[in-house]
Amino acid sequence: MNHDTSVGGGPRKRDVVSTHSVFGAPCWVSLTSRDLDATQEFYTALLGWRWRGAKLGDHFRIALADGVPVAGIAAVAAMWHMSVAWTPYFAVPDADLAVARARERGGTAAVGPLSFAPGRAALLADRDGATFGIWQGELVGNWEAWRRAAPTFIRLHTRNAFDAAMFYGEILDWATGVPGCCEVEYEGGEVVLRSQGDIVARIDSGAAEAAPDPSVRPHWQIHFFVADVAGCARTAEKHGGSVLSEAEDEAILRDPDGAQFTVTSRRER
Repeated sequence: MNHDTSVGGGPRKRDVVSTHSVFGAPCWVSLTSRDLDATQEFYTALLGWRWRGAKLGDHFRIALADGVPVAGIAAVAAMWHMSVAWTPYFAVPDADLAVARARERGGTAAVGPLSFAPGRAALLADRDGATFGIWQGELVGNWEAWRRAAPTFIRLHTRNAFDAAMFYGEILDWATGVPGCCEVEYEGGEVVLRSQGDIVARIDSGAAEAAPDPSVRPHWQIHFFVADVAGCARTAEKHGGSVLSEAEDEAILRDPDGAQFTVTSRRER
């Protein structure tokens, strides 16, 4: 994915080769915020990230972990009337086709597809309202390096895990047998997505025997790996964030702008 944008990119079809090898898998995460400097300060204190500029202009920054680009920050929430949130992006070979499939299945396209070299992307919502992105084109730097350095694990909290898995599977070609596609399993009460053997996402809707819960607000939750969950939670509070819940190996936090995410000491592999 083009790590210089949170919503787009656009090469000609003959140039798109890298997304074919990992299509359907998470390939990037981005954050919309209101205050770029405050956002950078918070995540530097919390996760030790460093920063560099982006080609899209002064409202955008790229987060680096040990020199590896891991996330995009876009201070456009107020300017573009967007909510403050972390959003996962999935690699696709054809962004326009993926958007068409999403619309046919009851999803919506909030932004795009848009073209920004070297890729093409869109910001979508599934039929239950959970927001996600798709990306066609070059993946960020080295995809394997991103997966090891970045928040490579995401979880969809939704009302009906099997219905959601069908929606995403038909858009992203999960479990099709095509080389490079993701495999889908049912494990421990959740739908599990694997890419090249590694767990890259989970879809959860509560106990398997329970009816869909209408009170659940469907959303994708980004999980960041940290060595010290409790220390991270205290750092978040110290720098203007808040702790929504905390356990020994996991805490759900909000940054000062209100974006929700999880820090965890567990690796998903």
